Amino acid sequence: MENIFEKLRKVGINNFFFLMIGMIILARFFPEWGTSSAPLPLKSMTEIGIVIIFFFYGVKLNPQKLINDLSNWKLHLVVQSSTFLIFPLIVLILYYVFGEPDSYTWLGVFYLAALPSTVSSSVVMVSIAKGNLPAAIFNASISSIIGIFITPIWMELMLPASAMDFDLTDTFLKLSLQVLVPLIIGLMVHKCLVSWVTKHSKSLKNLDQGIILLIVFTAFAESFAEKMFDGKSALSLFTLGALMVLFFLVMMTVMHFISKGLGFNDEDRIAVLFCGSKKSLVQGAVMGRVMFPDPVIFGVILLPLMMYHALQLLFGTAIAQKMGQRKIKSADLDPV
Repeated sequence: MENIFEKLRKVGINNFFFLMIGMIILARFFPEWGTSSAPLPLKSMTEIGIVIIFFFYGVKLNPQKLINDLSNWKLHLVVQSSTFLIFPLIVLILYYVFGEPDSYTWLGVFYLAALPSTVSSSVVMVSIAKGNLPAAIFNASISSIIGIFITPIWMELMLPASAMDFDLTDTFLKLSLQVLVPLIIGLMVHKCLVSWVTKHSKSLKNLDQGIILLIVFTAFAESFAEKMFDGKSALSLFTLGALMVLFFLVMMTVMHFISKGLGFNDEDRIAVLFCGSKKSLVQGAVMGRVMFPDPVIFGVILLPLMMYHALQLLFGTAIAQKMGQRKIKSADLDPV
């Protein structure tokens, strides 16, 4: 049986995880490398990289399989409602009770709540926990597409007085050109390129991760250069991390009771738990680059998402492993 370190490696606690932390450290000590005045045009490189990421993501999706998986509509509705309704509404309630006006940290937490679910770790965790894998793949994939439209709408409607101040039509246009159009083109050429993409999946994964690392570095470099993190103590960062853990566990609890109340079987309940509680760092980074044109603010807004991403991997893996072991033991005890 694979040990806990192998499970962590599968869902993202690997070299990329530590490189991401390294990018923040590098940005802290050498912020001038990632600013707009740097010799290398890093911002243009990231924009091109975003197009590449979503083109190959579209190639990986199987259009026919997505259509075939539409039948389990009740499960899909619960997962998407959790991702795009329950998450943001909980944060809004907390903001109106405890929030600070014009706080970039709260803006970052709400941005996290409005994002789509992540694909890879959701699917892997559902697999570890012995849940409904086809449903997990369908929901994580559909969530990524829906989020292109719903996330900007949430940010525009609910926080109009925030520091973002973006034009919704312009944002949709930019996201369509950088995200949706490449994804659709990728879907259209799925049959032609899927075998090539599968063959070179490791190299393409490294390319994706390299682009995300570049986005993280430039975002934090600009913020450090403008001293946006000055005055933030280690205690405040620890508190934010603790709140992100609590947020993740609360969402999993909510999903548990909803799926139980609707009479879902164990496999479907597991898919709801893990797909409905995850948030995508990849889409958060690439969409945020479009929605938050001020890179100084973007670095601060990205911080809650990065914390949530790391902690959802750690705690989600532990929970998935426990559930998977329990199902194996239960199966062994059942009479033949």
